[in-house]
Amino acid sequence: MKKLTLLLLLMSGYFALNQISAQTRYLNQVFARNQIQVQKNVIYGVNATILYQSVFGEAVPQPLLMDVYTPASDTETNRPLVLYFHTGNFLPFFNPANPAQPGFNGSCGGERNDSAAVEICTRLAQMGYTVASCTYRQGWLPTSTIPEVRRYTLINAAYRGVQDASSAIRFFRRSADIGGDPFGIDPSKIVLFGQGTGGYISLNTALLDDYNKIPTATNGKFIWNPRTATGNPCAPNALIPMVIQAVNGDLTATAVGISPIYDPANGCAIIKLDTLCYENWPGYSSDFNLAVNLGGALGDSSWIDNALQNPQPALISFQVPNDPFAPYTSGVLSVPGQDPPLQVVEVQGAYVVQALMESAGQQQVLVDANDEYLDLQANQLQAFANSPDTLQAPRTALYPFVMPPDPNNPQLPTTSAPWEWTSFPGLPPIPGVTNGFTCNTNKAAALPYIDTIMRFYAPRACFALGLQGCIDQVLSAREPLAKNIQLVASPNPATDQVTLRAEAGNTILAVQVIDKTGRLIANTQNVGNDVYTFRRGNLPPGLYIFKVSFQEGFATKMVVFE
Repeated sequence: MKKLTLLLLLMSGYFALNQISAQTRYLNQVFARNQIQVQKNVIYGVNATILYQSVFGEAVPQPLLMDVYTPASDTETNRPLVLYFHTGNFLPFFNPANPAQPGFNGSCGGERNDSAAVEICTRLAQMGYTVASCTYRQGWLPTSTIPEVRRYTLINAAYRGVQDASSAIRFFRRSADIGGDPFGIDPSKIVLFGQGTGGYISLNTALLDDYNKIPTATNGKFIWNPRTATGNPCAPNALIPMVIQAVNGDLTATAVGISPIYDPANGCAIIKLDTLCYENWPGYSSDFNLAVNLGGALGDSSWIDNALQNPQPALISFQVPNDPFAPYTSGVLSVPGQDPPLQVVEVQGAYVVQALMESAGQQQVLVDANDEYLDLQANQLQAFANSPDTLQAPRTALYPFVMPPDPNNPQLPTTSAPWEWTSFPGLPPIPGVTNGFTCNTNKAAALPYIDTIMRFYAPRACFALGLQGCIDQVLSAREPLAKNIQLVASPNPATDQVTLRAEAGNTILAVQVIDKTGRLIANTQNVGNDVYTFRRGNLPPGLYIFKVSFQEGFATKMVVFE
């Protein structure tokens, strides 16, 4: 079936919007910064953290908090939702043993109110979204001298991140269903946007959609013998998955997980049972539409499915190609703040993930984008030219930030997160944890990178979420929009058929029907009437875009088939 290259139109038109005087919601910042209100410390769930297990002897309940950004003067109460997850290496920024000491996680940030997180969340709210900057559970053992323990504790930390992201999605759906919709969201239009470690959360939540993908990962990298690896006489002496649903809870945190605590001095008798996962908001869907990855990586490339068998959320990525910690292609993830950096597990970076998503048919709504901003296009081509892999080519939903080399180490970039800045100029060594490092305090240097992130994200999100107003604006930059024609679709939602009617007797020339992945599924020419009826046939339920052409231009209509 012929594919409609919607994003080719999108990208060739979006960057002409500088000539358009009107501001368009979801493409531009239509609200002033002082119009954005922030509701702080909203609890979206409670779950078990192992961060203080050494103190309490068991996992303890932790409230999962978020700050919610909304435009205060907005009359729209059905806004797309962005859930934002901050960076931090799955460890707290402040030392648990000394809460006044920053840099415990080996990075320059790690809080939901990090400078870059606040800036991006504020800008998204200015564009008309409801945005939640979310915390998530932290804790693993990056400094263990046992490679299997590093890998085991990290995959469990990532698993908890997926559970928490899923819980946040369901919290909002529940609030819209029975909570009076206090945040004014459209529960059918949800984005997970992750920065650094948050990028791991958005990627893994999008593509790790079945628990069985963990034990079947490439080369059995998430299978181990815990007794052999740790020397713990009470650990099972068998090859078992590093994550077990009965112990860790299910993938979306809708089922309790129970782990026994053993006494090695008493024949490994069970002392008590520890709860590692509490259920949060069961009965609601954890699905979402779009994942945004800002410097993260994917646990295993086998988690990407063919779109015909299992559609997965569309994906946009940003990354520094020579990031020393998270690979751009395939490589071993290493721990920042250590000298030398400790290696943990092989993962797939943004380039490989985007390429595999395209070949699996998961990116049809994004794959044909063709950017016309010269700086965007030049940066992508520079990354391609500088790549040691001659098989690479620019990916249209991936933006590589090509950074100058570090004067002290030309093999490394000056920074792997140019969009970040902090108020902490230098972070001293923490014995046994970090070796000390410097942080960027130059906000003016970071903001242009956030500018690029926003303008690369905005038009793609319009199509991934099916936002009709900004889709029309994007397309109208390439071909004229029928400004004075009212187009009505009824019934909508529809079951068997939908009728399109152009008011004032305007003649419909052609009708194209596009599904949410960007495929052209119907193309009727020479209609020659002001009424057109489309019969659904065997189309699956879902959202469809009807693009209707007139002599004066075109109009679009979103139609839902139930």
